[in-house]
Amino acid sequence: MPINPQLVELLSVMPENLFVGDAATARATIDAGVGLMPVMTELARVEDRTIPGAAGELPVRVYRPSEESDLPVTVFFHGGGFVIGGLDSHDALARRIARHAECVVISVDYRLAPEFPFPAATEDAFAAYRWVREHAAELGGDPTRIALAGDSAGATLSATACLLAREHGVPQPVLQMLWYPGTGVEGTPSQVENAHAPLLGADSLTWFLGHYFGGRERAELGPYASIGTIEDLSGLAPAHVVVAGYDPLRDEGADYAERLRAAGNEVEFELFDDMVHGFMSFVDLVPRCAECATGSFASLHKALHP
Repeated sequence: MPINPQLVELLSVMPENLFVGDAATARATIDAGVGLMPVMTELARVEDRTIPGAAGELPVRVYRPSEESDLPVTVFFHGGGFVIGGLDSHDALARRIARHAECVVISVDYRLAPEFPFPAATEDAFAAYRWVREHAAELGGDPTRIALAGDSAGATLSATACLLAREHGVPQPVLQMLWYPGTGVEGTPSQVENAHAPLLGADSLTWFLGHYFGGRERAELGPYASIGTIEDLSGLAPAHVVVAGYDPLRDEGADYAERLRAAGNEVEFELFDDMVHGFMSFVDLVPRCAECATGSFASLHKALHP
């Protein structure tokens, strides 16, 4: 199945060879494009604040679909290969989550590489999840109904936060929503097949991971640098895993979903053959991307409103 034609049209006007050279240049290019995007999903309230992180204050953006009290909460981690992205780049997706899942969304601006290489982002993600569990009521949220969600690197952080919660005896979220996660499994067929895929190819993946790991070998950094190689995946939150056909990370996500299921966890899995890595960022721009998001939004809503 070819890439969706509307998505192809959008990709044709996006900058090429973006992920080369220094991270600051790539961020500036991304930020310039984000600044041109109108707000498509209006909410009752959106506000920026900070919460305690692993190494200082973390900026977060809190989205409320209504002023109703005791709404469930989704802690959201943006994508961007642990190097780019932030509250603004994923504002549209966070708004959609708040609207469709009828929940408070707390979007976390975790530390980025290369300034803060692994495990900084992982530490921030877990710190944010722990803080929200303890302080959700301060944000008008229900501490008994908290989900984790993320796309790409953010999905990896969501999955890792669940593993860290298990290790530290912290309750699991009601759901881990994982949109095309990277898990550190190497040599998969999709990595070869999609080496030149749009938005994320082999060269881009090398660029991201080079910054994230700071030139260190992944094997030196412990299990949370390669969560797809962790043997015991039991006792984790229910998962909804979404992958795209034209994505080098496709098989990593599919394998992780299968291993979660084999370990006794509840898992829903979706593969969209006509999508590329990062398609959730285009839910406001491409109807097919919005269509592909309906199942995961419904799953999140069901988990948060049992």
